[in-house]
Amino acid sequence: MSFQDKTLTCSDCSKSFTFSVEEQEQFQTRGYTNEPKRCPECRQARKSERNTTGGNSYGNSGSGYTPARQNYPAVCSDCGKATSVPFEPRQGRPVYCSDCYRKVKVSR
Repeated sequence: MSFQDKTLTCSDCSKSFTFSVEEQEQFQTRGYTNEPKRCPECRQARKSERNTTGGNSYGNSGSGYTPARQNYPAVCSDCGKATSVPFEPRQGRPVYCSDCYRKVKVSR
């Protein structure tokens, strides 16, 4: 498929910009099927805005912040050592410290 430079209109600033042959080839190699809606300046401004506000187009912060998991105290069913686990232990179900869990996991 041969490409030709295209003149597009930015959806943000309504300014015309060129969608070059090189950019079209790059879009194709990345698997993009739509042409860009924004000029390079508005794309950069939008990218900078997302990076400073911590948001993205999917509605989450993208900041990498994950709340700390609640840990529950427990006693290892194998060695009897006090430990903590990221789930609430249930009566009748074995709970293992990390060392014993590795041993049990390998033996399965």
